Amino acid sequence: MRWDSRQLEALAAVVAEGSFDAAARTLHVTPSAVSQRIRALENAAGSVLVRRARPVVATMPGQALLRLARQTDLLGAEVAAELGADDAREGADDARSGGDASNGIVTVPLAVSADSLATWVLPALAQIDGVTFDLHRADDSRTADLLREGIVMAAVTSQTEAVQGCRSTPLGIMRYRPACTRAFAKRWFPHGPTPEALAAAPVVVFDRNDDLQDMYLREHAPRARPPRHHVPSTVEYEETIRLGLGWGMLLERPSIGGLEDGTGGGITLLAPDAVLDIPLYLQQWKLRSTVLDRVTAALRKEATRKLLPE
Repeated sequence: MRWDSRQLEALAAVVAEGSFDAAARTLHVTPSAVSQRIRALENAAGSVLVRRARPVVATMPGQALLRLARQTDLLGAEVAAELGADDAREGADDARSGGDASNGIVTVPLAVSADSLATWVLPALAQIDGVTFDLHRADDSRTADLLREGIVMAAVTSQTEAVQGCRSTPLGIMRYRPACTRAFAKRWFPHGPTPEALAAAPVVVFDRNDDLQDMYLREHAPRARPPRHHVPSTVEYEETIRLGLGWGMLLERPSIGGLEDGTGGGITLLAPDAVLDIPLYLQQWKLRSTVLDRVTAALRKEATRKLLPE
């Protein structure tokens, strides 16, 4: 079946921008035109493709067509870039090559966790020219959902099993250790991280999807329901722990200059041998794309430098 490219473009814009009005501004058309294109695409598909909520969310049939829209856009942009390079080699002027500075620039939507984003992903992306990135921040255990839904083309995830239609590449391990200030440990853990102490001591979590602290608690104090601080920012999360508001899982990153032995800056480990290793994988569409290949190569290179080997 042939799909209308403008209708697919409208679907991708509506989901990316979250509303018909925002999509219309992006596409430089009226909201009515966007609505008409979506309705026409739904008629062709025989299904409702988006839930008209705030933000707009693709339905299961919509997710399939959203992946097609993303793939079509990616391949089209690559062809435009290739033709633009050919024109440049032939001495074509700006009008002939499109005249638009953004012509041929490919945008890659990528899902990644806050810790990866703050430590090693951005240096990797900085090595890639001619590409813009639409970064979606989510917990490592949930980034694959964005890939499955067609929101992103690639995801750094802790999910081992490849999403349907995608390939998975091991990247390395991010290691976390439960830590707090010495003063906090003296007050709340005078006899160490006992189940009773873990049930009472305040804990710092990134957001309500952050499961790292609960993974430690399930092993050492499965019935514990301690008071929680929610701090959804990597820098402020670590600062909250360093200020003594609670304990939390801190990233061990000797190659980046973060927590190394648990003894610096007034920080101590809850238990010297407590380690939580999170293996990371890069999952991306099974699509012959030079852009995705470049993104994969840059991420793998930087992961080799910054992450622990499996």
